[in-house]
Amino acid sequence: MDIVADPQVETEEKEIDPQKEKEVFSFPDLVSREFLAIILACVVLCIWSLAQNAPLKAIADPNWTENPAKAPWYFVGLQEVLVYFDPWIAGVMIPLLIIFGLMAIPFLDPNPAGVGEYNFRDRKFSVSLFMLGFTLWFVLILFGQFLRGPNWQFYWPWEDWGVQKKAEQQLVNFSTLWGYLSVAVYFIVGLGLPALLKPSFYKQLGLRRHLISWILILLMFAVIVKIFLRIAFHVKYILVTPYFSI
Repeated sequence: MDIVADPQVETEEKEIDPQKEKEVFSFPDLVSREFLAIILACVVLCIWSLAQNAPLKAIADPNWTENPAKAPWYFVGLQEVLVYFDPWIAGVMIPLLIIFGLMAIPFLDPNPAGVGEYNFRDRKFSVSLFMLGFTLWFVLILFGQFLRGPNWQFYWPWEDWGVQKKAEQQLVNFSTLWGYLSVAVYFIVGLGLPALLKPSFYKQLGLRRHLISWILILLMFAVIVKIFLRIAFHVKYILVTPYFSI
């Protein structure tokens, strides 16, 4: 007896999920490419290290202090942050916030779009925000490495380091009242405005994720604001308290 296939079943079997069509196994498809990329990076670094001389300076002299004394380039950004904040904020709190903020991203972002893919289209806001913070760190490194001259004074690229600059102009602080008001308005507006402008985004995150996410984002932007105020208006601290100053 012949068995007649149901045409509806055949049609369903032929239909392929377009999402599954784009998916590949991490091994060996992704791992093999990453392995080749690591080998290529190692080869480039080996050739570069053999072709380039390491810039060694003179033997340390205890009777002479280098001016300006700078950390290795990868720590110069942290040294630059010390100009704008108290040492314990610049050296402890900001690095910890960066580390914990990056660790928290998978728990704070519930958006499934673009997972396992490398594209800008599905995550415009997230990718832009991450690249802003990533670029900011290298901007701080460039500031410290190339724009900080003797006595850690700020020199524009066209200014000569041989010309001694006078001490930085008298720095000013916000009054206590204006300091508290500025910080309060900054965080109230920063936390409330995204929820009003993008209610769907707020509902997707929920209250707790929304607060944690935007507090971290606002703290990152606060570093940019503080740098701008220091360079443009010679503002040392926005808020001065007996325990900390920002």
